[in-house]
Amino acid sequence: MSPRSSIIISDLSTGYSSGRHVSTVTSGINASLIPGELTCLLGPNGAGKSTLLKTLCGFLRPLSGNIIINGRNITEYSDHELAKVIGVVLTERIHIANMSVDELVALGRSPYTGFFGRMSLHDRKIVDEAIKRVGIENLRTRMIHTLSDGERQKTMIAKALAQETPVIFLDEPTAFIDYPGKVEIMQLLARLCHEGGKTVFLSTHDVELALQIADRIWLINKAEGVKTGSPEDLSLSGDMARCFRREGVRFDPAAGQFMIDNVCRGHVNIKGSGLRAEMVGKALKRRGISVENENPAQAVIEINEEAYRFDGRDYNDIASIVAAVSAFFDAEREN
Repeated sequence: MSPRSSIIISDLSTGYSSGRHVSTVTSGINASLIPGELTCLLGPNGAGKSTLLKTLCGFLRPLSGNIIINGRNITEYSDHELAKVIGVVLTERIHIANMSVDELVALGRSPYTGFFGRMSLHDRKIVDEAIKRVGIENLRTRMIHTLSDGERQKTMIAKALAQETPVIFLDEPTAFIDYPGKVEIMQLLARLCHEGGKTVFLSTHDVELALQIADRIWLINKAEGVKTGSPEDLSLSGDMARCFRREGVRFDPAAGQFMIDNVCRGHVNIKGSGLRAEMVGKALKRRGISVENENPAQAVIEINEEAYRFDGRDYNDIASIVAAVSAFFDAEREN
């Protein structure tokens, strides 16, 4: 393990224990989390992502093995001590009435403010800095229940920053948020790592976004446990493709994307180039029609600046030309 690791996990088994009944979810996990790196936990549904994250947070006890945080086993920390080491942002939507953004972020100082929660000037400064770093200064007087999902998630991240922990764990931080908002949240978390030196670890279903932004990936599935590496290493090794293998879906390592494998209904030649030709090819692929410009094909599409031409007719938009070509291959199949 790297000497820079803030968290070292060895022979970890996770699951649930109730009396004599023990239900193991994952076992034999060996991995580490490194300061300054954004690490994403990926895996199919039911693989044990939530159970692993809850165990790392201290919400569940390990069934066996060790989680070493800054040189100490997690079981040796009191709840109060752990609150100064790990900040947690959960995926559940919070429903709080009569509390402002500023007040919620200030709750991040509770491990330091004592029983009565009195904030010092130092505490106030840290809250202000957390709000500024996340970029929600314009929201600080807003009530929590009036926020959008993205604004609420930023507020929870600011609360974790105000907690001043070296480690932040997040469960599905981009759930319920539109795509631009997802990108904004992930880029924010990456900055916290790269500029602030924090250890940030999150579970997510946004696989392709994680592959573009994460420094390190943990792949989890019940058959093979946890495999770790950079997105590129896991793509080259084939682990990414195997982890998410499904009929009709394939992983393209070069693009870092999952592609839909449509059943091929036919082949066309496209006479033309540029973005318009690429868009026509992309639209045809959705219909199971491939572009084979290197070899003769069953149909030819001509593209110029004014129209798309097929079978002696001109079409003004891609939807129309794709519908016409699709109808052509349907007729060919019936004959």
